Amino acid sequence: MNARTLRGKVAIVGVGETRYYKRGTSPDPEFCMGLEAILAAAADAGVDPSEIDGFASFHDERSTPIRLASALGVKELRFSNLVWGGGGGGGAAAIGNAAAAIAAGTAECVVVYRSLVQSASRRIGQGSMQSTVDGANALTVPYGMITPAQQFAMKVTRYMYDHGIERDALRAISLASYHHAQMNPRAVMHGKPLTPQAYDESRWIVEPFRLFDCCMENDGAAALILMPAERAADISASPVYILAAEQGGDYRGAARCHNAPLYATSGFSTLAPRLFEHAGVKPKDIKVVQAYENFTGGVVMSLAEHGFFEPDEANDFLVLDNLIAPTGKLPLNTSGGNLAECYMHGLELQIETVRQLRNQSTAQVAGADLGIVISGPMVNPVSNMILGTAATL
Repeated sequence: MNARTLRGKVAIVGVGETRYYKRGTSPDPEFCMGLEAILAAAADAGVDPSEIDGFASFHDERSTPIRLASALGVKELRFSNLVWGGGGGGGAAAIGNAAAAIAAGTAECVVVYRSLVQSASRRIGQGSMQSTVDGANALTVPYGMITPAQQFAMKVTRYMYDHGIERDALRAISLASYHHAQMNPRAVMHGKPLTPQAYDESRWIVEPFRLFDCCMENDGAAALILMPAERAADISASPVYILAAEQGGDYRGAARCHNAPLYATSGFSTLAPRLFEHAGVKPKDIKVVQAYENFTGGVVMSLAEHGFFEPDEANDFLVLDNLIAPTGKLPLNTSGGNLAECYMHGLELQIETVRQLRNQSTAQVAGADLGIVISGPMVNPVSNMILGTAATL
């Protein structure tokens, strides 16, 4: 294993989040919600907010570090970072960038955060409302391919055709998320169970996606606080350690007009092997998975590319009993994920992984000591990370 890695050098010591709302219904401004989540994470970590000296986020985050630092009374801002790219592909990358800054000695206490109030901006799931388009969109939007659902349906349809994947596999992923949300009082869909019949009768969005194959649109904020491992052990009773965090994409993965050489992919074919190598573990060692569901088809592709099953085995592996905590072979999205807990661009998936490894999840997996987060399939760049307890170091 390459010695020049992040393995065990940085720990997550605090997590925090606001209440999650349906998009456009938050009573508070985006900036205030970001502050609320950061303060909650600081309280969970047992650190004074003024000790924070770094900020990292992703995807057009509008609550800027310099403004947050002023509001929090930060003594010195030493690091600020934003991952390029759309959607939630930068979720794990933001953690990786923060950890790299700490490992390099650039910062000592970094918060990774996401704040989102969709009444303050365009709805994430909508197509462009601009009167003109340019770049890659100029090759698709004039012909009716406008929304993320339409764009990603193309790749998923090709993948399902290539590997004979049935829609039952997509249904199982959706049902697992809703199953776990019923245990989680924080989830937007808590108290709103989903049945197979309701899934099958829901309206088409764009084939192969029905309504419950698509992530929600929400308002809220989430945050995690990272520190050097040696300091974390002194202040936290249950630090969770970063074993590896990767980001990037395949060769020409963002080629225009759907002309990437490897088309039917979630984007992890090169990242996943590197992630497991740097973490020093194998897919069979992972106890629980949080996989970003922009759409259920992306989860199928992501899990296969991370080696949890071969693509042609998806129909047999992706059944509800295998995906639910605590007894499934691979418990998936145990807080409800983007489909049923909240769409906070996937940062809630990082928080749920921490809770699982702390033995604090509402759908706890027994003996969970290794967890993986898969961020933003089918966007560019994508990212992923593996977290572990002290016993895994």
